[in-house]
Formats: sequence, structure tokens, C-alpha cells
Amino acid sequence: MPPNDIDRPAADLTRRLSLLATSTLANALDDAGLHNHVIAHIKAVAPNFRFTGPAVTVKESAGAQGTYRSDDFAVGAMIDAARAGDVIVVDAGGAECSTWGGMASLAAKLKGVAGLMVDGAVRDLEEMIEFEFPVFSRHLTPTTGRLRLKVEAINVDVIIDGVAVAPGDIIAADGTGAVCLPGGRAEEITILAEKLAHDDAAAVEDLRAGLSFTQAMAKYKGI
Repeated sequence: MPPNDIDRPAADLTRRLSLLATSTLANALDDAGLHNHVIAHIKAVAPNFRFTGPAVTVKESAGAQGTYRSDDFAVGAMIDAARAGDVIVVDAGGAECSTWGGMASLAAKLKGVAGLMVDGAVRDLEEMIEFEFPVFSRHLTPTTGRLRLKVEAINVDVIIDGVAVAPGDIIAADGTGAVCLPGGRAEEITILAEKLAHDDAAAVEDLRAGLSFTQAMAKYKGI
């Protein structure tokens, strides 16, 4: 299961994206014809968690307790595959046993990993908060994934909440939700989103100056 390296965006592009809200990025995805790249149901496990970075993808299979060996639960391999600034993205098929916990969060934080997204479950919420490691997940549960989950592959195409995610795609996540920007179109979407963000800022100033919201909506189509 040796992971292949991924194509990562330029650091400046990731920085620019990190300044943009997922709502703005979702509007830009609409404008680019990519409305199906919004991850609507995987949420932050605690307030103020957010991240932006290229996806290191993981595919897991799940079964009843005792289905797999302890060493199949290869969380360390996920962290080993990631570089500083990456987002680990795990397709666990919505399984309700934990892919990830507090000690993994600490290890990833110390390595500089930007965050974790799991279409499945995690545990040890208080430790994630203590270690300030941003995690987005479908479920929270005390139940371990050891003997129930197997890491099948790293850096392969996965499905997260119905959204196709390829290695190196950019994942942006905040309190509203998350989006996936295909690597080959990330620059285009960033430019669209920056224009929308500029309009948002202008609309704020116009509203403070007395423009009605009806007028603002007519003037700024993206708000």
C-alpha cells in the first residue's frame, strides 16, 4: 500500500483560498459549472475549526468487530503520507466506528498537517480541541475502528459525501461546510471567488451607507 506522491498547488494559491469563505467558494463553483463539488453533510466537530489544503486521500473498508487485524488500522500510514499543509481525507463509507482520535490528532498537528476530513466517525473530541487540530466528520463515537476498519489504499480517488475527491484536489472547510476544488481548475475558481468576495465587501459598505438589502441583491448578484 505505498502511497504515490500528489501534485500540490502553489503555496500562494492555498493562502489566497484560505482567505475565502466556503459560501463564496460554493458560489464560484456554481459559476464554473461545478455545483456538485460542495460537501454538505461533513461538519466541523467543534466551533472555529477550518482548513484549506491539498487532499491526501484514504480509502477504508469497514466490518464488524474482529473483521480485520490490528495492523490493518493503519492510521500512522495516513499521517506518514501527508506533508505540512495537507488535508487528510478519509472515505470510510460513513462507518460509525472511529477512524481517528486524539493521539493521531496530536501527531498530525506536530507534523503540520492542516486538518482531517472523514466520511465516517472520529472520537476524543476534547483532545482534538486541546491540540487545536481541525477535524470534520460525519459522526462522533467512542467506538474504536481498530479490528473494524482497514486502510485499503492511500492517494486514490475517493467519494466523500457523494463528492468525488482526487489526490491533490484542494479541500476548503469552515463552520458552514466544505468544498472540493479540482486541482486543475483551482486557479480559475479562486479568481472567480476573489471577485465575489470583493463584491461582498462592497455590498457591506453600501448597506452601511443606507442601501436596502433589496437594492443590494439587485446590484450584487452573488450575495
